Amino acid sequence: MRSVFWFKVFAHAFSWLPITWLVYAGFSGGLGGDPQTKLMHELGWWGLVFLLLSLSITPLRRLSGVYLLIKFRRMLGLYSFFYLCVHILTYFAFYLEFRWSELGKEIIERPYITLGFLAWLLMIPLAITSTKSFQRRLGRKWAALHKLVYTIAALGLVHYIWQSKSDLNEPLIYVAWGILLMLLRVKKWRRFLFWRQDPSHLEQLKKGS
Repeated sequence: MRSVFWFKVFAHAFSWLPITWLVYAGFSGGLGGDPQTKLMHELGWWGLVFLLLSLSITPLRRLSGVYLLIKFRRMLGLYSFFYLCVHILTYFAFYLEFRWSELGKEIIERPYITLGFLAWLLMIPLAITSTKSFQRRLGRKWAALHKLVYTIAALGLVHYIWQSKSDLNEPLIYVAWGILLMLLRVKKWRRFLFWRQDPSHLEQLKKGS
């Protein structure tokens, strides 16, 4: 139990490092000549990274057999939501100056913003129902609802590529990561990757767990 506690402390500390550095860099002039854009893009990037890390927990747990990893899946998902909330708030504050009418116009006229905003909206019910009490209360509906996370990841990746415009080298790395995670939801791919695991884990895969 003590080791789990310290792992969680380390994970929380790691999760707060990006925004701590961005705040420091913002006040010290370390964000370059266009700090608002740099800040917004960095926050969105970290939101996507935390989302992909969260989705990577289950296959990593199956591959490694370390069940402890599953305790970090929800935490990473909530940090993804947090960074994306600050990402949108930054855009709303620095670019639209809190003008609600402009927000609606941007969502309608810029398709990549439409996709990003839709992904964020879909994350809201997942964040609200992420607790164990909601999981017990909703039962099977909870699992069905939280499968939306793959749709959210796909929307986020398209948003990331679209806004990157000409430089696609880095975005394609995350697209490959996302595609791999999608493939691991297909039974035959999971069986191929996790064939070394013990029979109990293979039985879970056969049941579609």
